[in-house]
Amino acid sequence: MASSATARSANADRSAPRPAARPLPDVLAAVDLGSNSFHLVVARYSHGQLVIIDRMREMVRLAAGVAENGRIDKEVADRALGCLERFGQRLRDMHADSVRVVGTNALRLAHRKQAFLERARAALGHPIEIIAGMEEARLIYAGVAHSMPSTPGKRLVVDIGGGSTELIIGEGLAPLELESLQMGCVALSERFFRDGKISAKRMERARLAARLELEPVQAAFRRRGWDHAAGSSGTVRAIGEAIQVLDPQALTISAAGLQRAIDYCVDAGHVRELNLEPITEDRRPVFPGGLAILAEVFMQLDVKEMQIAEGAMREGLLYDMLGRYKREDARERTVRAMQQRYHVDTGQAERVEATVRDFLGQVRETWKLEEPLAHLALKWAARLHEIGLDVSHSGYHRHGAYLLENADMPGFPREEQRLLARLVGAHRRKLTLDRIEELVPPWDRCAVHLIVLLRLAVLLHRGRSSTALPPIELSATPRSLEVRFPGRWLKDHPLTSADLQQEVDYLRASGFRLRVFSRGRG
Repeated sequence: MASSATARSANADRSAPRPAARPLPDVLAAVDLGSNSFHLVVARYSHGQLVIIDRMREMVRLAAGVAENGRIDKEVADRALGCLERFGQRLRDMHADSVRVVGTNALRLAHRKQAFLERARAALGHPIEIIAGMEEARLIYAGVAHSMPSTPGKRLVVDIGGGSTELIIGEGLAPLELESLQMGCVALSERFFRDGKISAKRMERARLAARLELEPVQAAFRRRGWDHAAGSSGTVRAIGEAIQVLDPQALTISAAGLQRAIDYCVDAGHVRELNLEPITEDRRPVFPGGLAILAEVFMQLDVKEMQIAEGAMREGLLYDMLGRYKREDARERTVRAMQQRYHVDTGQAERVEATVRDFLGQVRETWKLEEPLAHLALKWAARLHEIGLDVSHSGYHRHGAYLLENADMPGFPREEQRLLARLVGAHRRKLTLDRIEELVPPWDRCAVHLIVLLRLAVLLHRGRSSTALPPIELSATPRSLEVRFPGRWLKDHPLTSADLQQEVDYLRASGFRLRVFSRGRG
């Protein structure tokens, strides 16, 4: 007979020691599938620091291959998959123990991408997380803050990607203001310099487009203020190095330096004539768009000078991964913050969490739920399943699902956020599984099992009593679950027994069989 974790009281849960940090892997790797370039960074953790041992970068320009209908162009897709096959070989050769792969703006915008993502996963050997713009901004700031000397005061960080531009103000390692704007060097260059021609009129039109994107955030950023400014990633670096070639005395990027670079581009007249060494052949087509964006950032935010940061989002990914091993997981902080914001009854959440963890332990092998995310998603769903009550009691599970799907949740990739929303949205009442199919594999198949476990745990704690549940035994097949209670417990709890019978009917309507027994009886 399995021992039930539900026997632990809420007070015992609250006072229990935190689990030990997981042992750190020898080699960590981060893959950044940017809208302009793909990057691979491999590192070792040594003496409290990450030591980069290998880097790879290929210009893919994925943003240019996403059509208006959301489909990824075949030629660009093939180029991207070829790059990922090379990255995959390097990861295998270096025996990377922990790998995270994230996609940014181009993959956020692509609507018909599932087939590409499955081929990309096969090529690389690892699943791809598509992150929201605000999460991209958070990771960028982490990469910059960890790679630059610590200085007093606040820091503005600007990162111009292929499809989006991230602006962050932070202090120390903590971001304070985050924005992700729908403009990037690929998108703007495609729009205003597609044929390669550069003129003063085109540059001004490109700057006007950037100005319009910056306008809604200008006041908030100026009001927050900063003491230092830094730019990250390849576009800002190329601009800074080009300015230094034009003026060897320029140690940082300034408004005067940007104007000198704009004059150089206009005088050249065409991207093929941009012959400065930092403007490599693969960067020439997107250089004017990036320059227009940075010039407007300086103008609209009144930036005086900007240093070039060594770190960027891929380094931020590495440090974020490190935090997960050292009990500093940003997702845990986000869940705690949402519990506070939406006034969650933490005692009730802890009871549901303890029960659902026990249930998962009993069926994990049968239902093939060994992936760590299965445990994490159930834990977070248990902690957040009642956040919708802060909106309205009527249909609160739907309100909770909406909040989880649409909120900015630092640390959560979009697919994890979507999985969490599906669990919370289906944890009570009539069960509909139509939106489960939208999840990425394997969760499009496994989520129903997680939902059944969460529904059962929530149902058994509906009375919100701190009295421990008895030991409950579960046995499973792929489409059924048997639940056995001891002795006369069901007879002594007729309301719970009635709720369980209704749950049998709810699940049967969705093609799942739930059977409830008292031990010793059929």
